[in-house]
Amino acid sequence: MSDASDHLVLFMPSGKRGRFPTDTPVLDAARQLGVHVESVCGGRGICGRCQVDVQEGVFAKHGITSSNDHISPFGGNEVRYAEKRDLKPGRRLSCSAKILGDLVIDIPQDAVVNAQVVRKDSDGRVIERNPAVHMCYVEVEEPDMHKPLGDLDRLLLAIEADWGFKNLTIDTYLLGQVQQILRKGNWTVTAAVHEPVHGGPATLVALYPGLKNEAYGIACDIGSTTIAMHLSSLLSGRTLASSGTSNPQIRFGEDLMSRVSYVMMNPEGREGMTTAVREAINGLIDKVCKEGEIDRADILDAVFVGNPIMHHLFLGIDPTELGGAPFALAVSGAVNIRSSEIDIPLNPGARVYMLPCIAGHVGADAAAATLTEGPHRQDEMMLLVDVGTNAEIVLGNSIRTVAASSPTGPAFEGAEISCGQRAAPGAIERIRIDPVTFEPRYRVIGIEPWSDEPGFDEAAKTVGVTGVCGSGIIEIIAEMYLAGIITEDGVINGDLAARSPRIVGNGRTFSYLLRDGEQKLMVTQTDVRAIQLAKAALYAGVKLLMDKQGITSVDRIGLAGAFGSFIDPKYALVLGLVPDCDLDKVKAVGNAAGTGARMALLNRNHRREIEHTVTRIEKIETALEPKFQEHFVNAMAFPNKVDAFPKLTEVVKLPERSMDTDAADGIEPGAGRRRGGRRRG
Repeated sequence: MSDASDHLVLFMPSGKRGRFPTDTPVLDAARQLGVHVESVCGGRGICGRCQVDVQEGVFAKHGITSSNDHISPFGGNEVRYAEKRDLKPGRRLSCSAKILGDLVIDIPQDAVVNAQVVRKDSDGRVIERNPAVHMCYVEVEEPDMHKPLGDLDRLLLAIEADWGFKNLTIDTYLLGQVQQILRKGNWTVTAAVHEPVHGGPATLVALYPGLKNEAYGIACDIGSTTIAMHLSSLLSGRTLASSGTSNPQIRFGEDLMSRVSYVMMNPEGREGMTTAVREAINGLIDKVCKEGEIDRADILDAVFVGNPIMHHLFLGIDPTELGGAPFALAVSGAVNIRSSEIDIPLNPGARVYMLPCIAGHVGADAAAATLTEGPHRQDEMMLLVDVGTNAEIVLGNSIRTVAASSPTGPAFEGAEISCGQRAAPGAIERIRIDPVTFEPRYRVIGIEPWSDEPGFDEAAKTVGVTGVCGSGIIEIIAEMYLAGIITEDGVINGDLAARSPRIVGNGRTFSYLLRDGEQKLMVTQTDVRAIQLAKAALYAGVKLLMDKQGITSVDRIGLAGAFGSFIDPKYALVLGLVPDCDLDKVKAVGNAAGTGARMALLNRNHRREIEHTVTRIEKIETALEPKFQEHFVNAMAFPNKVDAFPKLTEVVKLPERSMDTDAADGIEPGAGRRRGGRRRG
């Protein structure tokens, strides 16, 4: 219990505070409060990782007057370190500096010794560090004729004495190297110790002579279309390099189920896809290591996430059971293995952790996104949607969380759309249509001006205008609806052909001419139907989860995934992709799965959190729900046939409901008439 005469110490930016007796080392105070301050050398003043800033001044809000007079003068360790290395003015080594009075201590994010320059960060999120791999510097007692204890045994005793790891096991490959490493380091070594999530003995996975002041890990999201990877320092948490590549499994099938079918029909299919994805991942590791200027042997930990089929193929598991009901996973819990066991050569002792899967088609990527956005930590009802070929949906709050998947197909990503393409230079990504003239203006990836601005035509000759990517497809369908070109039931209004040459007849249906020229870009009636089917499947899945929660509205929506990052929230609502919500509460949350992988890499507590959370998430199988078809049919309309969008209508004027909604695709005009029109909103 603290005494009234103890000194009040506040650590920023965490805001944690406590009272400590005179002469308490700042590092000890931080650890008692759960403030993470890195130290490899165990408080010997060698590694310099425990640097802190002492703040000067009166902090009235906190009731603290902080001063350099309230901390002990520079000691021998700090003087020696400052002479050999660089200790910035105002910086102190928290293992040497002692508390003499009230203090405000800042844990600087840039206090990283020997750290690489940050080339590219992921999402800028600062993650509290508590990695599964600890770097432990120890001084080992030299052999003695009178103490017949082996070198390894004395090493393990030193680690236990200095770092508290009892009953430490050791990777077999190290047994023959221990003596050589100890002598090379003159009986000082840095041990890399891997600590399991749920207790049990830790493992010595790597050993270095002398002081090893850095260790690295990778976090990787294996998407069905794209693989994204981040290389991070396990000690500082910094992202040194990020990179991505196309998933080479695309050549076996555009969507997930076509890849499962390929495995079913080709005996060597599983092995071929496993080899392909591992080769791509190894190529990415080489790329981020080169960019971060490190050796792959310095990577000691790796975290991977992916949807269930990517998860199984990466691990070398046959995914065919996921091809049909009951969609049984071979393994649903977290996976802990050595990287060498799955042909990912890193450090010989490197570990691989894969987050748990939620259900048969709601995978470790959805678990990672849940970890990132934390609906289970909130009072608000949050909807988290990863929009892809198979949409993964999580809905909940701190009381109850439910999840499902919905087969949207590849339409949102450009496949099955006549003018669709992947997001690449030349792809239209933003579109606006004049509601009077029906003339379009658009923005193209790789071209700075919009199509109606000076300089566009010149740039287009170089870059080209080759198609429309996912975000552009969402916008053009929504804009066509807002301009009255298509009805709420998704029919392109042929009567408008007399008003504009943009409306072009082909048989019994009509198309919209987006761009004329060498390469015509048209939006056909079939394209509109494909988007309707995809968005209706997604919305129906969301509605089922809302039914399970007993709610009619959500408080917050997160659009995850690479595609979700580029969707304009307004158009997502106009299309009826997601339910009505305040626009400022609908956010693109980026690659939430990749961020979740980084969180699990840098803090083992997050691994424990998501493993526990997944067991509490209720899984809903949409295929078995009797109301799915009803929700699906209603969701075919823009934004929806029965659900109101009052919050959207506050900011967007939706078209009047038409009295005549002639259907398309082979349905005779007039067959789809609805009785009695009404105005939405």
